[in-house]
Amino acid sequence: MEIFEMTALETAEKIKSGEISCRDAVESVAKSINARDEKFNCYTHFDLDLALANADAAQKLIDSGSAVSPLAGVPVAIKDNICTKGDITSCASKILYNFKPPYDATVVKKLTAAGMIPCGKVNMDEFAMGSTTETSYYGATKNPWNVSRVPGGSSGGAAASVAADESIIALGSDTGGSIRQPCSFCGVTGLKPTYGAVSRYGLIAYASSLDQIGPIAKNALDAAAMFSVISGRDEKDGTSCNSNPFTLDDIKNAKDLKGKKIGIPSDYFGEGIDLDVAAKVKEAAEVMKSLGAEVEEFSMPIVKYAIPTYYIIACAEACSNFSRFDGIKYGYKSPDAHNLRDVYFKSRSEGFGMEVKKRIMLGNFVLSSGYFDAYYNKALKAKGLIVKAFNEAFEKYDFLLGPVAPTTALEIGKGLSDPLAMYLGDIYTVMINIAGLPSLALPCGFDGDNMPVGMQLIGRPFDEKTILAAGNAYQGETAYHLQKPQLD
Repeated sequence: MEIFEMTALETAEKIKSGEISCRDAVESVAKSINARDEKFNCYTHFDLDLALANADAAQKLIDSGSAVSPLAGVPVAIKDNICTKGDITSCASKILYNFKPPYDATVVKKLTAAGMIPCGKVNMDEFAMGSTTETSYYGATKNPWNVSRVPGGSSGGAAASVAADESIIALGSDTGGSIRQPCSFCGVTGLKPTYGAVSRYGLIAYASSLDQIGPIAKNALDAAAMFSVISGRDEKDGTSCNSNPFTLDDIKNAKDLKGKKIGIPSDYFGEGIDLDVAAKVKEAAEVMKSLGAEVEEFSMPIVKYAIPTYYIIACAEACSNFSRFDGIKYGYKSPDAHNLRDVYFKSRSEGFGMEVKKRIMLGNFVLSSGYFDAYYNKALKAKGLIVKAFNEAFEKYDFLLGPVAPTTALEIGKGLSDPLAMYLGDIYTVMINIAGLPSLALPCGFDGDNMPVGMQLIGRPFDEKTILAAGNAYQGETAYHLQKPQLD
């Protein structure tokens, strides 16, 4: 078995034993990237010399006994909206095509302190605005299961890199499903943590009240290990706080679900859901029952308000956050700009892609004086009702189970030609971000075209432990997470 085919914990164990080195791990990942990335386009930037320098630094930490993390020595791909000092962080946008941050994001500092190895920047929808990874300045990422399909988004490059063995583990971000949906489409495992459980310092913001960094991995145990590395309060992020601690043994030792009560929102299975997706998620529920859980459906009619609420709030926050990209201090500046107005107007017009422009304009519209109460204020009230609905559900259930997306991976081009279909693809994920809850996406089968189907386990605030343990127990009974696409 090649190193790049191993799980993160397997790789770390071999490094710890001295069987392989950190350089070996990086060189193995580089070998896979060189062989496959022309086909899948997972990476926006990969500097082998920098990755090897990071590997040498990690090896020194490990050899000195300073790195005690269970993932010490493991290379990790970083989504291109997470700042890495001196390395291009472009958000897959022309307007930041040459931006090299002068600092590391807190999560990157935590990774390196734990002996992990930042190893390349992975592709995404421009500024995380999209569900297909087709809006990238660097071109579309392809789904490793079928290159005519999208990998999902916006963390499509991260999920595809894990599925294609171009990375051992990756960091993504999730604003409305951007970790979970690509994991579902690519047949890998991803955790969207509780809002505030992981520092956002150094994550280039899309919608600040919704954004969250999380791991994308080959299984739930790897995701748990990565979460334990990156979570915790950060003085540089006032919204961050300490999560409820757990050990990997807590996750490993939870072999069954006896005593757990799982709720399935019946409204997740209404109009628009693919029959194969619905069937596979229901089969997963039966596996949960066989593990000792009590499973029942319940009504959650607030689901129908999720999409408009999310897009109003997200776009409103985006238009404010994106005012900083002006072509003056850093990033793209139009060569045809002859005065200050030109600098702003032309740099932004030429630097932003169409999807970003649409969302900035929508955000300005809902915040305008004539429409603030009709749209933005009403969305905030709907947010309160969504939070209330989840709180009521968790009075009865330990966690919730449902599909990640109503369909499997779309054909390339379909989401761009039908934006409404792309937006409605987020209907089961955006509510979790609005409520700030943790959610674990993991594969639960395949449709008739042999494309992966994903389910999500939605937990109480700061109860990542329960959903990770349940996910690990489920993966102990199934083998969907072990199946690989035909890559060569």
